[in-house]
Amino acid sequence: MKATPIAITIGDPSGVGAEVTLRAAADLPADRRAGLVVVGDRAVLERAKTACKLDLPLVDWDAAEKPDGALLLRHVPCPGLPDSFGVLSPACGEAAYRYIKTAVQMVQSRQAAGMVTAPINKEALNAAGHHHDGHTGLLAHLTGQKGAWMLLASERLNVIHVSTHVALREAITRASPERILQTIRMGHAHMQRMGLTHPRIAVAGINPHCGEAGLFGREDDDQVVPAVAAARAEGIDVSGPVSADTVYHRAYHGAFDLVVAQYHDQGHIPIKLVAFDTAVNVSLGLPIDRSSVDHGTAFDIAGTGKANHANMICAIEYALRLANAARAPAPVG
Repeated sequence: MKATPIAITIGDPSGVGAEVTLRAAADLPADRRAGLVVVGDRAVLERAKTACKLDLPLVDWDAAEKPDGALLLRHVPCPGLPDSFGVLSPACGEAAYRYIKTAVQMVQSRQAAGMVTAPINKEALNAAGHHHDGHTGLLAHLTGQKGAWMLLASERLNVIHVSTHVALREAITRASPERILQTIRMGHAHMQRMGLTHPRIAVAGINPHCGEAGLFGREDDDQVVPAVAAARAEGIDVSGPVSADTVYHRAYHGAFDLVVAQYHDQGHIPIKLVAFDTAVNVSLGLPIDRSSVDHGTAFDIAGTGKANHANMICAIEYALRLANAARAPAPVG
């Protein structure tokens, strides 16, 4: 009996998602490729095959005959798609939404073990009437969750975010003791699921030098310290607040297994500096498993066959690890 496959959504049809998906699949051994199902538009994928000069058969995922080496495709139609890449279009936003919704339904019905997502364009998504801040918020909506967490995983640095796609002013407000504690718990449970019995976690400070005892603001004393104390009382090995200008360097060199970043750029900048092509975006707090590339749609090179697919391979490999790891119980609180 074959293992349940991983569903891969191609993201915005005008972006590089179809190209990186096809290139990654083509680089995998045939037996591993057989464990994937691409969710997207056949015409878009055929154009991407031509751009990448690939000879990779695409076979309907429910076809009776599945030739060895073929890539399974679940075609999801959407009217009005442009016939070229690099076009910002509400139709592409609608298509990306349909691909994601279909993949979610596949995982929920156990037709897929998890999902991997290629990049979407937030402007196109919102132009299509789907008002979400990106994949994480959309997936929370589709699975009936109040929220979710973004974790960026790489070989030597792992970062989970208290907040992501919000203005910096709002991010500081969102970093409440309750939300920080929930983030610590979520990261701790995930790292245990990935094989670390006692993960070491550091919580980055909000202000420069963690506020210098109130000299540069009291947010660290009032918002971070109580959360760290509560997590430690639960038996979690967590330190903080740790000054954000040193914590990532320390984690990269082995002092910590996971860093809690307070907002989007505080976590994304160090990860993209040290693991730009290999970091994987993982959604936590959902009833399904989802990993993703950590790059955008790259409209400027879409359709040229130049897009680097290394990140997609990493996302697929992480999804396979998740599928093989027991799901941890949801953190309390």
